[in-house]
Amino acid sequence: MRIAVVGATGMVGEVMLKVLAERNFPVTELIPVASERSVGKEVEYKGTKYKVVGLQTAVDMKADIAIFSAGGDTSLEWAPKFAAAGTTVIDNSSAWRMDPTKKLVVPEINADVLTKEDKIIANPNCSTIQMVLALAPLHKKYNIKRIIVSTYQSITGTGVKAVKQLENEYAGIQGDMAYKYPIHRNAIPHCDSFEENGYTKEEMKLVRETQKILSDNTIRVTATAVRVPVVGGHSEAVNVEFTNDFEVNEVREILHNTDGVVVQDNLDTFTYPMPLYAEGKNDVFVGRIRRDESQPNTLNMWIVADNLRKGAATNTIQIAEYLIKAGLV
Repeated sequence: MRIAVVGATGMVGEVMLKVLAERNFPVTELIPVASERSVGKEVEYKGTKYKVVGLQTAVDMKADIAIFSAGGDTSLEWAPKFAAAGTTVIDNSSAWRMDPTKKLVVPEINADVLTKEDKIIANPNCSTIQMVLALAPLHKKYNIKRIIVSTYQSITGTGVKAVKQLENEYAGIQGDMAYKYPIHRNAIPHCDSFEENGYTKEEMKLVRETQKILSDNTIRVTATAVRVPVVGGHSEAVNVEFTNDFEVNEVREILHNTDGVVVQDNLDTFTYPMPLYAEGKNDVFVGRIRRDESQPNTLNMWIVADNLRKGAATNTIQIAEYLIKAGLV
């Protein structure tokens, strides 16, 4: 199984290599790929050093699967070239997510939509993945009418520059700014760029991608996305209104039996999800599960996950694992 990791020297690319190794993915040949300025650099995988190659070289090497985490413009230009060479691309950018001809996949929910013909597969946005993984089984049981979500998002979602900005601000050093404002001791209600409707792209991803993954355009979603000075992962306060009523204990049981979800919800021991403890883990953690007493059939939950793992690298690699298991590559 020849695997190309496009964007291998970036923050998500490094996690991709880690997760591939941890999960003993059947890599027979690793092809680390990056932009021209990184060609010739070395990355380490399972104790062996590999030289980074350029995009055209990687296309010509005809990998079985190419895992992309190199930004939307790179994906738009290069994913079709890899696909034309017979490589199945799993793309981590927003480039293909809302393309009606491309599948948007969270394996535990909808991997069964994939076929051999799908040569470019979209990985959803990090904040969407963790939310829908918890909501999909509840939608099946109770039918979601409306979701109100507020996110508290890790600076790692912005990249290395943001992490450096926070470290500099901790240390009182002037340096490059990833954000318009300080992030230390701050919360910035601005993730990605603004759209014409006054929402950010990040907020609208939660709307559009949720409907596409759950195959239900009747679900109404409204979101506020906030960047906070946290490294470990994204947190979300989710308020969900169902058509049908529920028992809170049954909700806990459904979530407890959902692959990839860990329920952390014990008020007696002050047990609830936090990004500090989600960091480095592949699961989605759910807690503070309680009825919204202000209106019928409505639930509150707190959902946390490592955005570089389940929100990006792990989900991508799980898609690749499914492709192999189902004989689609």
